[in-house]
Amino acid sequence: MRTVLALCVLLASLPAQGDTLRIGSKRFTESYILGEVLRQAAEGKTAVEHRPGMGNTGILYAALKGGSIDLYPEYTGTIAKEILKVEGSPSLADLNRALAPLGLGVAVRLGFNDAYALAMRDDRASALGIRTLSELARRPGLKLGLSQEFIGRTDGWPGMQAAYRLPYATPSGLDHGLAYEAIAAGRIDVLDVYTTDAKIERYKLRVLDDDRNYFPRYDAVLFYRLDVPRRFPDAWRALEALEGKIDERRMIRMNAAAELEGKSFAQAAALLVSDGKPQSAARRNFLDVLFGPDFWRLTGEHLLLVFVSLAASIAVGVPLGVAAAKAPRAAQWILGVVGAIQTIPSLALLAFLIALVGAIGTFPALVALFLYALLPIVRNTYAGLTGLGRGMRQAAMALGLSTQDRLLLVEVPLALPSILAGINTSAVINVGTATIAAFIGAGGYGERIASGLALNDNATLLAGAIPAAALALLIQGAFEVGERRFGWMARARGRS
Repeated sequence: MRTVLALCVLLASLPAQGDTLRIGSKRFTESYILGEVLRQAAEGKTAVEHRPGMGNTGILYAALKGGSIDLYPEYTGTIAKEILKVEGSPSLADLNRALAPLGLGVAVRLGFNDAYALAMRDDRASALGIRTLSELARRPGLKLGLSQEFIGRTDGWPGMQAAYRLPYATPSGLDHGLAYEAIAAGRIDVLDVYTTDAKIERYKLRVLDDDRNYFPRYDAVLFYRLDVPRRFPDAWRALEALEGKIDERRMIRMNAAAELEGKSFAQAAALLVSDGKPQSAARRNFLDVLFGPDFWRLTGEHLLLVFVSLAASIAVGVPLGVAAAKAPRAAQWILGVVGAIQTIPSLALLAFLIALVGAIGTFPALVALFLYALLPIVRNTYAGLTGLGRGMRQAAMALGLSTQDRLLLVEVPLALPSILAGINTSAVINVGTATIAAFIGAGGYGERIASGLALNDNATLLAGAIPAAALALLIQGAFEVGERRFGWMARARGRS
């Protein structure tokens, strides 16, 4: 057990080793692109790694404080309202004074303001005579489709609802990319947008005026650890050269390249160098996306998540199943606890583990997958041992075997088909659940699924879902072969 946990810790710490500049990004199109802009700017100056789509503000902030990443693109209004909880529109100097005790800072205004706003279809807004957020308050029957982050942010829905006295209940969260499709289909009337979203023009949306100036400025900046300029001086100078280079027009153009033209985030970021002029890169087809340059990296990350956590689950789950079978009074508690763990929503468990271990990425993901894999292994081990016939036990006792020898030489081998079935179930569950780990920066095929959701891009979604499904089928087939083999051995032992 200690060896397995030590291996988990070692493997989880590997990405953080070495003098590599680690750049993070959030899980929406613009942040993915800005992460690529920063990576391309620093490339050649130092070893650099972009960890895309790591999650929302809270997760990226925790990663920055904990040292899992060195910097990421952020917005001044978000830092002020969501992180520092200060009012007004503080200057960079004000923000830096507040962040310095945390070992963090902000620098390099990239050149554009990407504010939050609410938007409606132009024809719908015209028919209702709505141009401002104040006028929205006079139409209580409208259906809102807001992103989860906007609903939860202090500078988002709660504060705006109070400032404008909007007569709406808090709506259920809707993914930002899917909300555009929903408003185009008429399933919702209002959605939250970023003012540099390329889809505003495509879907002919009207951005409602913030007539009470509720939202602060959201100037794009670099949010970084204060030791970055010292550790990566050449790369930092290259990043500083981005000051003022991305105006609103350029940012909208790059967003459009990714969301509307099918370009990769890296290709969209490269438009900055070409001043937004069309690139020669053709639109990607599905096979290009599926077997892209990140395929083997994602495969390795996914395999690590699945099999390291599975090994730990086997090391703990089988002994727990044996203990439950041999101590009937403890069985109810053991099975109850592992069953209760299985009912915890995966994202909730990941959030709890991030707070508990004070880190994001591979380690909390491995712990979560380890916990989820316990139930099938424990239950099947328990069922296999308690299901053995009384005659088998008596025959082993008649041979004069000790309790330990009866368990290891007779009972566990006979229960092996059931134990393997439990391990098989856990492995398949882990393959699917591991895709959620990408939402906290642990990588794997879920990274593509998160990107596909951000872009509302079915090809990218399938490029993550299909390899995960194929891996699950391969594992299922391998275990079926193993079950047939060990099942035959168990039956042969039973006859003898």
